[in-house]
Amino acid sequence: MKKILYYLKKAKTIFTPKPASNSLAGIHLREVAKWKADHGEEKRYLYNLGLNSIIFDMGGYEGQFASDIYSRYRSKIFIFEPVLEYADNIKKRFSKNSDITIHPYGLSDKTEKVDISINENASSLFSKNLPTKKAKMIKASDFFLDNHVDIIDLMKINIEGGEYSLLENLIEHDLIKNIKNLQIQFHTFVPDAAARAEKIQASLSKTHNLTYQYPFVWENWQKK
Repeated sequence: MKKILYYLKKAKTIFTPKPASNSLAGIHLREVAKWKADHGEEKRYLYNLGLNSIIFDMGGYEGQFASDIYSRYRSKIFIFEPVLEYADNIKKRFSKNSDITIHPYGLSDKTEKVDISINENASSLFSKNLPTKKAKMIKASDFFLDNHVDIIDLMKINIEGGEYSLLENLIEHDLIKNIKNLQIQFHTFVPDAAARAEKIQASLSKTHNLTYQYPFVWENWQKK
């Protein structure tokens, strides 16, 4: 049975037409190849951080990014994970580490309860035809102001389409300047993804410098 599934998967890969090179899907495939060739994953951990640095991990999933960057810098990390099952698992994983705090919700442009499609690290508000679970979102600008968030040394954002609303809210309320480094993964499946990403990038360029960019894979913006 395993062999049959293997060959079916292989056949699907062979006979599935490649997306047009100028489409978002085509751009994504090209940039993924560049990212791998450039050992891009290493770039995600090269920051001037230390014991007193503040990191916001948006989209914790299993907590691996938090674990990897904590092992390098021992910084204070705040993980945001709206899928309660994943948040509970992360909390257990770091139960003996007082430097890592887990928030069982996400940050967005409004405070509300939402339905998230559950698909492991691809769980998203934008997926269809998948089981869903209720999750809580908090308006990012309210969270920043209520919790006196003045400086974030690094905000890693991998929230499966939610990055647009989050960044738009922080830019609108002039709170984006509170973040020294923004490590962002933009996703292609959100309506008007290219236009929205371009508008966000134009706004970011006023307060931050682009340090690397692999469109719709990973990019980093450092405060001027």
